[in-house]
Amino acid sequence: MTDQDQGLGRSRDGDRGRDEDGGGEWGARGRRRGQGELEAQVLSALRAAPGPETAAWVRAYLGGTLAYTTVMTILTRLHAKRVVTRERVGRSFLWTAAADEAGLAAHRMRRVLDGETDREAVLMSFVSGLSARDEELLRALLNDAHDEPGSRTEDRDGREN
Repeated sequence: MTDQDQGLGRSRDGDRGRDEDGGGEWGARGRRRGQGELEAQVLSALRAAPGPETAAWVRAYLGGTLAYTTVMTILTRLHAKRVVTRERVGRSFLWTAAADEAGLAAHRMRRVLDGETDREAVLMSFVSGLSARDEELLRALLNDAHDEPGSRTEDRDGREN
């Protein structure tokens, strides 16, 4: 009896727990996937969808090489981050993008910042590493956000005023 017959989940090449494309953290060509790369691909697929779609549709849109369980795991993680929404239909879910790739990147940046004890030092280091053009853009965005009616302000410790 083979491992597959015993339900151990081995693929044809005998690797446990790998997607058909080479799986896990490795892509089809043996290169390591970047952090968040699969999340960005899944989110991009949902943004291209004509409406709410199933995980099976997302899997097919991405070429059908990822395991269905991998797509479901990614969608569930994106849902926990509030980047996608889901609606139960029968026994499955229909998924919809609630944010774009920029929103996903901003979420990751906030998560990193929230994990640090010295927010000021982290932000100072971030800003000092920006190019002059990016620094100018950030200043303009902060000024625009500050000038909007109902915008929130925070003190130096990150508490809202």
